[in-house]
Amino acid sequence: MTETSARFALPFILPGQAEKEIFHNEALALLDMAIHACVEGDPVDDPPLDPEPGQSWIVGPGATAAWIGKAGQLTCWTGFGWRFIAPLSGMAVWNIDAGYRLYWTGSGWSAGECPASALMIGGNQVVGPRLETVPSPSGGTIIDIEARSAVEAVIVALRTHGLIE
Repeated sequence: MTETSARFALPFILPGQAEKEIFHNEALALLDMAIHACVEGDPVDDPPLDPEPGQSWIVGPGATAAWIGKAGQLTCWTGFGWRFIAPLSGMAVWNIDAGYRLYWTGSGWSAGECPASALMIGGNQVVGPRLETVPSPSGGTIIDIEARSAVEAVIVALRTHGLIE
């Protein structure tokens, strides 16, 4: 039997283990940090000087002090010091300062991007995969400059928002 869980390395209570409450409490502290995780802002390199218990951060690439060697990890200040969790691919955290989610891509934290195959609102697909380019109006027997300008403006808006090529 292993001593920790497979995903977040939560400590297991082992048969015959002394002071089981220490291992149980450590697992609860890590779970408290990982479930519906919230961080104070974008990744930072330096531990804050006066953190409150329960506050969490993402350790930046130039980690210093107690965070050295923990780049990219989620960290939380507890009454017993810093706790760290290595993120799993797809793990998401809420960035309190920015008001959006960050997610772990497997090699780094994305900032505010939300990968999806479609955007659904009220059970209806509003945005799906990008479509082919739409040609600008040209030709025809009657040329209506105002109509062409309006259609061209719609096409430009769709391209600008990345909805068409």
